[in-house]
Amino acid sequence: MYNVAVVGATGAVGQKMIDVLTEYEFPISELRLYASARSAGKTVEVNGQSVVIRELTDAIYADPIDIALFSAGGSISEQYAPRLSEQGVIVIDNSSAFRMQEGIPLIVPEVNRVELSPEKTLIANPNCSTIQSVVALAPLAEVYGLTRVAYTSYQAVSGSGQKGIDDLERGARGEEPTNYPYPIYDNVLPHIDVFLENGYTKEEQKMMDETRKILNAPNLGVTATCVRVPVRNSHAVSITVTLERDATVAEVKAVLADAPGIVLMDNPSELAYPTPLDANGTDEVYVGRIRRDDSQSNTFHLWCVADNVRKGAAANAVQIAQCMISQTATK
Repeated sequence: MYNVAVVGATGAVGQKMIDVLTEYEFPISELRLYASARSAGKTVEVNGQSVVIRELTDAIYADPIDIALFSAGGSISEQYAPRLSEQGVIVIDNSSAFRMQEGIPLIVPEVNRVELSPEKTLIANPNCSTIQSVVALAPLAEVYGLTRVAYTSYQAVSGSGQKGIDDLERGARGEEPTNYPYPIYDNVLPHIDVFLENGYTKEEQKMMDETRKILNAPNLGVTATCVRVPVRNSHAVSITVTLERDATVAEVKAVLADAPGIVLMDNPSELAYPTPLDANGTDEVYVGRIRRDDSQSNTFHLWCVADNVRKGAAANAVQIAQCMISQTATK
């Protein structure tokens, strides 16, 4: 049994981490919840018991914690996560603070759990859209090799947290947005996070860089366009992938159907393809609309959907924790 901490317990992802820990029947001796002073003292019902939210301060270093799941933003992670890790706490961080740091594993369990080890106690949880995309790409990379990937993401407002959801609801009432620069209701915004000097947004750059790191393919050609859409939850990504070796559509489907974490929904004759509504509340990655690109050799199109708050954040973090305790148990 383990003493587990959730840092950022009152946020959307933090709350979902608590839900997933409960659903997965994670072996918890004591659950400790941390948030800002504003939330300290409030209680959360977990498995029929009231758990008091604690204020996050330096006192956490003296608390008996075995595993800490962080979802409180990069600055909080940078302040607390390294020292906890140095003390031997398994820290799984959902921010972008450590993702591209050398020596820190960036993990999607279906793809690269082999990079986990008991000695590496600070682990980064990837970007939500990257997670679902590499779950679909990894089995193709293993069988055929990859030379190029082009993403277009259609990202739900829950990816912006409660502020994004509020803007969608505000727009439905005819009110102006307070989070996005333009209305998201009845609109799409080709702009997620800040613009960089190269013309890409930070979200797009994350997908490109993280894909290369997770797939251990530093020279892989990757490009991305990330779009915010007026959907409450679950991201969709259109993936165009060029393989090193050719395959048929049937072969690509067969590889994906057998891959861990994937649900293949691909039957055009019956209008079977995944939508955000299919993915909501689940931890699988749904793939469909698989077809050959007749304009480029060895190139295929995939449509990939997943719950961005669960598989794209909370569930992936808990799954990493499961992998870590499994390694510890077998040492």
